[in-house]
Amino acid sequence: MATRPPGYFTIILVVDTTVAAGLARRIIGRLKAAGHQAYLVGGCVRDLLLGQEPQDYDVATEARPEEVVCLFPEAQLVGAHFGVALVRDGGAEVQVATFRTDHAYSDGRRPEAVEFQTDPRQDVLRRDFTINGLLLDPESGEVLDYVGGRQDLEAGLVRAIGDPEARFQEDHLRMLRAVRFAARFGFEIEERTWAAIRLLHASIRRISSERIRDEIVRILTEGSARRGFELLDASGLLVEILPEVAAMKGVEQPPEFHPEGDVWTHTLMMLNGMRSPTLTLALGVLLHDVGKPGTFRVADRIRFDEHAETGAWMAARILTRLRFSGEVIRQVEALVVNHLRFKDVTRMRQSTLKRFLRAERFEEHLELHRLDCVMSHGMLANYEFLKKKLEEVPKEELKPKPLLTGADLIAAGYTPGPPFGRILRALEDAQLEGQIHSREEGLALLRARFLPPGGEESAA
Repeated sequence: MATRPPGYFTIILVVDTTVAAGLARRIIGRLKAAGHQAYLVGGCVRDLLLGQEPQDYDVATEARPEEVVCLFPEAQLVGAHFGVALVRDGGAEVQVATFRTDHAYSDGRRPEAVEFQTDPRQDVLRRDFTINGLLLDPESGEVLDYVGGRQDLEAGLVRAIGDPEARFQEDHLRMLRAVRFAARFGFEIEERTWAAIRLLHASIRRISSERIRDEIVRILTEGSARRGFELLDASGLLVEILPEVAAMKGVEQPPEFHPEGDVWTHTLMMLNGMRSPTLTLALGVLLHDVGKPGTFRVADRIRFDEHAETGAWMAARILTRLRFSGEVIRQVEALVVNHLRFKDVTRMRQSTLKRFLRAERFEEHLELHRLDCVMSHGMLANYEFLKKKLEEVPKEELKPKPLLTGADLIAAGYTPGPPFGRILRALEDAQLEGQIHSREEGLALLRARFLPPGGEESAA
């Protein structure tokens, strides 16, 4: 039997049939046929060893960028200075990176210069965590492990490669990534790695809002969001990136409605209750009570006056700071400002209720309300009431075709202007309430409630 280099062992791979996996194997095959070393590297190897479906595939090779482009004319150099090319085919894309070592990092994100290498060990030593420092030959199933990554996978540890402080000084975002991996996989953060995060947490402020945003999104949506935020808090990172959320700690709530404890505890419990949430629902859960710390007062009992409205503008400010899209911001604002409306649903007029039920992505509002109740007082009567209404009321009754339009008002002799909106809304209210059912009934109501041009509106 041939002698294997140190660090090699063999695994049996489950065949991955995804397009990206096939593209990565073809890339490696062509590189090796041309005489180059080439391996799968990083997160895809980690996920395969854990028996999970990789989210993407990366290839590491000793071929220089110009050699990669020669072999793959369709490749795009997305980081030529760092030796990174992007190969696309059939809707899939794979990053191909040349083995390298990094020089000093001055900005807490990128090395000032890199040096291409032929030894894969040198490439691994500049990476972030041992569990991300594994290389795999997909043809033979052999894994190259120079940093004890397989052992840490089996032990459930997130450990920085080499000196943790040096790794985090190179790229401060790695601190957030450590938290994310620990939460996602249910791992512990190794003692020295954890100590370095606690020491250097304030340096996360040097990282761009966009990069921080992307890690927050992953922590919220990859699973175990509660543990992720507990680790963010314990490490000191939370107060640096989301001080408004950190302010929830210790804010008491009325025990008759919130026997579970303070606002922070309630929010953590809701995060823990989420199941494959959309991004906007997850953000809505995180921020639905962000207005409570600033509106806390004690009167006859603990009160949070207008905390939903306060929370909505705070949520918009936070998400704008983190460079979320306008669409995301608007939906999260709506989730936050509307989360208290559920207490009134059984007393709403039919027109008000139907407008609420037809709110964009109402299913997110409903799920946030369910989590809010389950993780506090446990009363789900209003949730069940709305679920039943959604089943009973046809969609066309929630937003029926208008019986009258602005053109009809003009034809009836009304001059276009600001009153049009008020008149049309009143007519829609009557339609939603079941008071009018036809164009003729709408015109009759118009004549009864709104006098002809030049007159005054009826008191009716």
